[in-house]
Amino acid sequence: MKQTQTPIRRVSLLLAVAAALGAQGAASAQVLAPEQAAAEASPNPSQWGLGIGVGFSRAPYRDFDDDAKALPLILFENRWISAFGTRLDVKLPSAGPVQFRLRAQYSGDGYEAKDSPYLEGMAERKGGVWVGGAAIWRGSYATLGAEALTSTGSAEGKRVKLELSREFHTGPVTVTPRIAANWYDSKYVDYYYGVRAEEARAGRAQFTGDAGSSVQVGVRFGYAYNKRHNFFVDVSANSLSSDIKDSPLIDRSTESSVRLGYLYAF
Repeated sequence: MKQTQTPIRRVSLLLAVAAALGAQGAASAQVLAPEQAAAEASPNPSQWGLGIGVGFSRAPYRDFDDDAKALPLILFENRWISAFGTRLDVKLPSAGPVQFRLRAQYSGDGYEAKDSPYLEGMAERKGGVWVGGAAIWRGSYATLGAEALTSTGSAEGKRVKLELSREFHTGPVTVTPRIAANWYDSKYVDYYYGVRAEEARAGRAQFTGDAGSSVQVGVRFGYAYNKRHNFFVDVSANSLSSDIKDSPLIDRSTESSVRLGYLYAF
């Protein structure tokens, strides 16, 4: 019988890493998301920012046509709202050091048949807006975040994410490594990686997805010039579980991405 690492074991691993970080005697560093750092550094009750980002992702689909995409960046942060890029949070009352959010996030997951010769005859799989809740714990040495989102519109399924990150700061430069465990329910895996009966072809067997998971590692490099001009580079790699890699649509075990951006904070 095939053995896979369960989401509970992945979560336990991340919690163990968080505990280890908390036990270290290294000097503490303030851990803030770029949008929150800008807001807390400003005496104004709210913070605005505008910019642009460019991203390139290498999808795990066979013979996929990976294209760079540009996206306008809008930042808004105050006591009740946090918005950056494709994410919008409504801030809820905190419980000690734990912050709670209602979250809506647009995801560009999916594909069209024209994206790959191998996908010919496949129905389009669309991205969409995902909604749910999030919790953030900010410690002296690390930040631990969790979110649970469900799909709206044409996309299907639910997903859960647990992420551990730490920010290292020196002058205007920040370096923020992170590790995350993702869990996807069977509807999500079946929608994005499944092959329906009418889509099956020679060399592309019917496939019904089961719940799956992935582990992501990444690092973000930031540079702030005169506290107004903010530049960043973000690189990440996402390792897929065998439940997803078993799909005939997949020909690599890892998907990766590089994102560059500039943000002007008013």
